[in-house]
Amino acid sequence: MPAQTDEAVKTSSEKKPAPREGRRGRKARRAQRTEGHAAAPAFITRRIPYYELLSEEGLQKLDDTADTILQEIGIEILGDPTALDLWRVAGADIQGERIRFPRGLVRGIIQATAPRSFVQHARNPARSVTIGGDSIVFVPAYGPPFVSDLEGGRRYGSLEDFRNLIKLAYTSPWIHHSGGTICEPVDVPVNKRHLDMVYSHIRYSDKAFLGSITTTERALDSIELARIVFGREFTDENCVIMGNVNVNSPLVYDGMVTEVIRAYAAANQGCVISPFILGGAMGPVTSAGAIAQAHAEAMVGVALTQLVRPGAPVIYGNFLSSMSLRSGAPTFGMPEPAVAYLAVGQLARRLGVPLRCGGSLTSSKVADAQATQESADSLMPALLSGANFILQAAGWLEGGLVMGYEKFVMDADHLGMMHSFTKGLPLDDNALALDAFREVGPGKHFFGCAHTMGNYETAFFDSELAELFLL
Repeated sequence: MPAQTDEAVKTSSEKKPAPREGRRGRKARRAQRTEGHAAAPAFITRRIPYYELLSEEGLQKLDDTADTILQEIGIEILGDPTALDLWRVAGADIQGERIRFPRGLVRGIIQATAPRSFVQHARNPARSVTIGGDSIVFVPAYGPPFVSDLEGGRRYGSLEDFRNLIKLAYTSPWIHHSGGTICEPVDVPVNKRHLDMVYSHIRYSDKAFLGSITTTERALDSIELARIVFGREFTDENCVIMGNVNVNSPLVYDGMVTEVIRAYAAANQGCVISPFILGGAMGPVTSAGAIAQAHAEAMVGVALTQLVRPGAPVIYGNFLSSMSLRSGAPTFGMPEPAVAYLAVGQLARRLGVPLRCGGSLTSSKVADAQATQESADSLMPALLSGANFILQAAGWLEGGLVMGYEKFVMDADHLGMMHSFTKGLPLDDNALALDAFREVGPGKHFFGCAHTMGNYETAFFDSELAELFLL
């Protein structure tokens, strides 16, 4: 293309219309809010109560049922004799690869040494997150092999998509964690993919992140990369990376999974232990039975970390979902898993460990009304249950097969609203606003009073996404 002359540039500049005043004002307001995002908290400290669904008697029934499952049926660990030996020494009954646990053994191991909360350190110390207690950490979706956007449609994920999504998570003040396999970059060979993924988390974000869990070697590579960033001595004493693993429900741990658990725990790094139960397939159709099963499965993985290294950071995970018994398809945003989350939250607090739940889950293939309804109805019970680490909080589509760019942005905006929701109801002098009543009096408006002017920028959540729809 030939270079433009000075006259051409001048003419082009003259033809360019001046921006409208209203649009300039909106941009200025957005820029002002963006500056405020730098002060967004590294994680949420909840100011709302937990929802207590069950009585002590009900919780005891679930605990007793889980103990009965562990004692009578047991759990299999396939292909990891070291894990079997650890349980044998701890007092479990080993027959082949089946482990049966005396009542109370697993719970006692957890309650003796598992931390009630811990810090996962980020590359930027200001972004380190506390996991446990009254903290809430929002984490993007994990594991989709596909991505979608309005321009490119549905397609296999690439490394470019992976990096784009990390950048989106980094720039959102409402997402606290960089996540892990935020999408599967299938254009990178499997034998080195984990290295590119962990490196991308380190390079394109300064938030905390998850490492690889697909093989023991890849888990060890992830930990070693973290040591390069944080230093070996610091890493040996602090959690800087975590692995999210799933149980092969019902009642089976693959040996590769337990090897990965042992690798992270031995390095004093975090494990998220998550049974994945679709009612009617990998567990009973009744919610109480599925909760007891998930409780038993998760406790065994959590306890294994403590057998490897007492005090190792660990998260009690849960992924309970319903399914269509006519088609076999998973369903999300349904009432039964919502109620189950509330019970699981009570069990985790009773056990004394941090809790992971799912987030903005949906079966919808696109970011439509179904997606928003199901996602909202999945996220809210996780918040009310007391979940500390909410994975799948942004981007999830099509039952977890797809990471949607537009869905990611919509979910992030919704997470911002949840930041405000979890603050609860302040009752200080400013909140009670007596000065405003005294200034305004009966029959007048509050628009220009001193209290409104002093609070209008922070009084209500201001959705950037909703404002964009008005442009």
